[in-house]
Amino acid sequence: MLIVDLLTAAAQAAPQNKFGFKEALEQGGFIAYATVVILGVMSFGSFFILFTKWFEQRKILSQYSALRATFWRAPSLKDGAAKLEKNSAWRQIVDDGLAAEEAHGKMTDALEAHDWLHGSLARSEASVNARLASGLPFLATVGATSPFIGLFGTVIGIYRALIKIGAAGQASIDAVAGPVGEALIMTALGLAVAVPAVLAYNFLQRRNKSIAEQLNGFTVDLLAYLVSDGAVKPTVAAAPAAAAAKPAAAPTKA
Repeated sequence: MLIVDLLTAAAQAAPQNKFGFKEALEQGGFIAYATVVILGVMSFGSFFILFTKWFEQRKILSQYSALRATFWRAPSLKDGAAKLEKNSAWRQIVDDGLAAEEAHGKMTDALEAHDWLHGSLARSEASVNARLASGLPFLATVGATSPFIGLFGTVIGIYRALIKIGAAGQASIDAVAGPVGEALIMTALGLAVAVPAVLAYNFLQRRNKSIAEQLNGFTVDLLAYLVSDGAVKPTVAAAPAAAAAKPAAAPTKA
């Protein structure tokens, strides 16, 4: 019983940690809490955009693989469009191309009809690229501004440390450790939010460029098909080679 009392008294007499993360926020007050909340929202938004855009890109790329295998083998564009997933980027371009083909019959000039089809497909392609690029400006903004938001918390922490030093008349560790620790935490949080956002932006942007190249190639092939009335198709649409002839049967013995 005596040992338990001694341990309890020692624990109560031990100095409490005044320099933890929670304590640093309490010392920083409203500015520290606001900085952490803003950086937290930025971090959550960055990871949300990263995963949602990655799934969207992955879906479009997988649809492109299926399109190359089945779309151009269809007897007509309408039959090929029926094989594509509804509300997909590829289906949108084909539907817009078919709608433009129906509208261009009202034009008497063949050149104007070609320009109309080209402009309609280009507009449809641009809308798909714009949808893929949505959210990336937020990642760029987070990567550019979150270090400065953390630096703002750092400046406030250093300012509070200097105020304590001036009030105490001496630069004791106990007086400045808390505010300086708070300042360093804010800097670290700002960098921890900025680095993933920049990496996510570059990753998604690179994949968007790859998808844009595929969209452009598909649009060019579709335009050639429309203006030639189906006479021009991409090489991937060539019919599979005929099966090799079976070897002749061995002659039967007399």
